[in-house]
Amino acid sequence: MDLEIELRVDGTEHRLTVDTRTTLLDALREQLGNTSPKKGCDHGQCGACTLLLDGRRILGCLALAVAHQGADIVTAAGLTDGELHPLQRSFIAHDAFQCGYCTPGQIVSAAGMLQEAGNGWPSAVSKDPGATEVVLDDEEIAERMSGNLCRCAAYANIVPAIAEVAHR
Repeated sequence: MDLEIELRVDGTEHRLTVDTRTTLLDALREQLGNTSPKKGCDHGQCGACTLLLDGRRILGCLALAVAHQGADIVTAAGLTDGELHPLQRSFIAHDAFQCGYCTPGQIVSAAGMLQEAGNGWPSAVSKDPGATEVVLDDEEIAERMSGNLCRCAAYANIVPAIAEVAHR
């Protein structure tokens, strides 16, 4: 069964018809031609398809497009406003990517993670879950980014790239 939905993707309104079983990732890539989110495992285990949906991190391969009628979606391509996002610049400066396949998902996840920490949301390793301010040390960043995998093992550079932006 097909349904017509509206999505705002990277600041642009889109109206599309999707099968009710179509994932948000597939709708973005196949119908809108947005290849910024990558299709990695297609099972929610790698994070290559990480998106911001109404400001919160989600995995596009696990979200049905029809469930997000009217949503505001941001991909790595949508983080820019004509210039590279600070996280994109930091990933380049720290050589925090090798093949680059996971990089868009890593950067989107980092942007969402920084917002979550800014809102005071604790993680499993937060020293004081009741604190109103989250201290983003290396352990905290690594824990919050643990759902995003890198097959090339650029982890040693990813955490410092995010930390640089977090501590500005």
